[in-house]
Amino acid sequence: MLKTTPLNAAHRSLGARMVDFGGWDMPVNYGSQIEEHHAVRRDAGMFDVSHMLAIDVHGDGARAFLRRTLANNVDKLREPGSALYSCMLNHAGGVIDDLIVYLLSEERFRLVVNAGRTGEDLAWLESIRERLGVAPELLPRHDLAMIAVQGPLARARVWQTLPGTRAPTAAMRSFHSAQLGELMLARTGYTGEDGFELMLPAGRAPLLWQRLLDCGVKPCGLGARDTLRLEAGMNLWGQDMDESVSPPDAGLAWSVDLASARDFVGKAALLAHPQQWQLLGLVLTEQGGVLRGQQKVLTPEGEGEITSGTFSPTLERSIALARLPMGVETGAPVQVAVRDKQLAAKVVKPPFVRNGRILVN
Repeated sequence: MLKTTPLNAAHRSLGARMVDFGGWDMPVNYGSQIEEHHAVRRDAGMFDVSHMLAIDVHGDGARAFLRRTLANNVDKLREPGSALYSCMLNHAGGVIDDLIVYLLSEERFRLVVNAGRTGEDLAWLESIRERLGVAPELLPRHDLAMIAVQGPLARARVWQTLPGTRAPTAAMRSFHSAQLGELMLARTGYTGEDGFELMLPAGRAPLLWQRLLDCGVKPCGLGARDTLRLEAGMNLWGQDMDESVSPPDAGLAWSVDLASARDFVGKAALLAHPQQWQLLGLVLTEQGGVLRGQQKVLTPEGEGEITSGTFSPTLERSIALARLPMGVETGAPVQVAVRDKQLAAKVVKPPFVRNGRILVN
């Protein structure tokens, strides 16, 4: 039986097309995926991301535990409400999962992990905790729902939805709403646009969803979320990276702290094995197909492979992320094997679109 989020009934009442997404009953669209995509780029759209799991790490040694567990350095988090993107690696340097870590207090951090990796993540975190003999508790927050509101008008719509609140500036802190309970607002997202990810008690999520609808925020499904994240050059676990791919080979070297003396799981493997591949963007320069994952890319430096591909509603062309040999430069012409054809494409540096602006030629 498929798992459901607290907003399942709301999706069905809006006529969403529901699909099995990693064991969850989730909306892929509410009619036009293209319209949902453009709503986020031009106005404000919202996504039910309650299938993702928040895990609170709290108690003595929480920061020390995460120093050893994550490839990025949680010592960068100094103010409550600040956030950090990181990968969690295995001993070979492969990506077990990518996640966001939030500092709530010095003894409490919150990780938000991918829905399809929750079991693996919890088991891995627990194994490290036991091996290190550290004290922090791991608390999966199944009692929370999450709604992402994204787009140039997202902040205005959220504050309209929550009258009487004041927009935080640098620090994002939780606050309490008499009707909605404790809210955590994070200025993070997966679309390349401004906006918030809101975490709140699961039972209050339908009320917030309806309020956002009433304020003109368009509901968006998994289809638009994927085209938006790809335009923004953001990786997807299981396509652009996995346990056999290191962060540098997935274009995520910037998210790994190798400079400090701090040790972390996977560091020795990264130092011993230099980067083998680079993750770059492709833009199809001729008609006749759509770029998709696992298509071969022929370059002067050797063969590469597309990891994620789609038709970009913003560029009105097909785009992709591709794992390419070292030495391939941006601007280089390449050929992509699309069915029985070899189509011309150009190598570009992602992102393709950010904050509504097209960044590639």
